[in-house]
Amino acid sequence: MNVQMTDRVQRSFSRSFRTYHDAACQQARIAERLAQDLHKSGAPRQFVSGLEFGCGTGLLTQRLCAQFAFDQLTINDLSPEAQETAYDFGADFLCGDAETIAWPARPDLIVSASMIQWLPDPAAFLRRAATALVPGGWLAVSGFGPGQYRELMHVGSAAKAPGLCRAEEMVAAVIDLLDVVSFGEDERQMRFSTPRKVLDHLRKTGVNGRAQKPWTKSNLLAFSKDYSQRFGDAHGVSLTYHPTWLIARKPDAV
Repeated sequence: MNVQMTDRVQRSFSRSFRTYHDAACQQARIAERLAQDLHKSGAPRQFVSGLEFGCGTGLLTQRLCAQFAFDQLTINDLSPEAQETAYDFGADFLCGDAETIAWPARPDLIVSASMIQWLPDPAAFLRRAATALVPGGWLAVSGFGPGQYRELMHVGSAAKAPGLCRAEEMVAAVIDLLDVVSFGEDERQMRFSTPRKVLDHLRKTGVNGRAQKPWTKSNLLAFSKDYSQRFGDAHGVSLTYHPTWLIARKPDAV
């Protein structure tokens, strides 16, 4: 992201820091699955140096610390408020843009849940992570695919994350560097009583940081009418989530 957009996304997530944990039910489900799949894939119970990107309020951090032990754990986030998460879990905190900050040397685990879609080039991030791992190290990352929030795209929203990618694209980014253990994607829909509730959900989870236009009474009414006509029924309106994930291991040194 450019500096201006990075600042906007950071401010959006900072504003939502107190509401994110309770509102981000789909992100919590994704974090749970990523940690469990990493465990089931044969990852060791003890890591020397773990590195998590986009820790936020600790949805993945909590599950990692329940499943694994770390000699040292460093967690990163764009928002300085996430230092509280590091304090809660006894981790070191690294604040800043994952694309530009200096990473700790020689991690044997790199993880990230629901973050890489905010990067303009997720493949470059994945390749950097693969290169940074020590031989025998593990990578576990989730993002979102092109079906993410498809309803918003159809009604003309400018809030689309820049790095939406399918699981196959994640695999392609690292296949020559890592042994891919598992990967996949899923789609599920949340239901809300009104389009205004959809917007409230987005605000509470901080994912509206790329939205360009301020809301006025007239465009809010137009948005609500269009959204309801296209994606509403007797049970309310839908919002689609399209998580994608990858777990891979770096070959041992020869």
